[in-house]
Amino acid sequence: MSVLYWIIVMSLVGGALSVLAAAAVAFKAKAHWVSHLISYAIGALLGASFLEVLPHAITASGDAKTTTGTVLAGILAFFVLEKLVLWRHCHVEACEGHEPVVHIHGGQGHEHDHGRSGMMILVGDTFHNTVDGVLIAAAFMEDVRLGIVTALAIIAHEIPQEVGDFVILLHSGYSKGRALAFNLLSSLATLVGAMLAYFALGQVQSAVPVLLALAAASMIYVAVADLIPGLHKRTEIRATVQQVLLIAAGIGTIVLTDRIVDRFAG
Repeated sequence: MSVLYWIIVMSLVGGALSVLAAAAVAFKAKAHWVSHLISYAIGALLGASFLEVLPHAITASGDAKTTTGTVLAGILAFFVLEKLVLWRHCHVEACEGHEPVVHIHGGQGHEHDHGRSGMMILVGDTFHNTVDGVLIAAAFMEDVRLGIVTALAIIAHEIPQEVGDFVILLHSGYSKGRALAFNLLSSLATLVGAMLAYFALGQVQSAVPVLLALAAASMIYVAVADLIPGLHKRTEIRATVQQVLLIAAGIGTIVLTDRIVDRFAG
């Protein structure tokens, strides 16, 4: 299977899968599911960034200091972008970033959107999905195994975010059908970003280590800055144990996927 084929399949499947999984959860609208998905996503993001993406970026560049410096610069850049309302669906007012705050009343999910409209959510999703496509393509061009793990990590962290997006769209007056249709359409931006990256990076292989470092920075930033703070709102022992186990499960998924892919590749 060619690298281009892998990129197309994982971009399409990954984008659609995260949207459909999020729709299945959001339409049932049980808040504790969202909390569990967030914990799992944190583990998947951190596992992918530290166990897969960063090691490959360092190997590809041959300069650990430069690569880790790029990661540091990327984390700072994502912080600035989020402050400037260009990252993670934030409006000019304070927002919760990734963490969807869902309240269940009579089976219906309601969420305070902090001034964010349904259209703003779709525009933000389209931008972010394009970036995800670039990261998936860069990872596959370095190594197929890395590409698969990166795509799975992106799917894992997109699901809890998409759940929140669905709730906001429904709260903004979208029907379930329209919310699903618009989110699926937005997910196609993943393929667009992947194709642009593939044909551009094919001529500039030196850009791959930089993009991999930025991919790691993105995953670390999302996990640490956007997702983890929400977990601290639940301080009871049972919730803490659940969170730790689910984070470990997310990391374990990355390790297991790596071993499975290694076995099939071998």
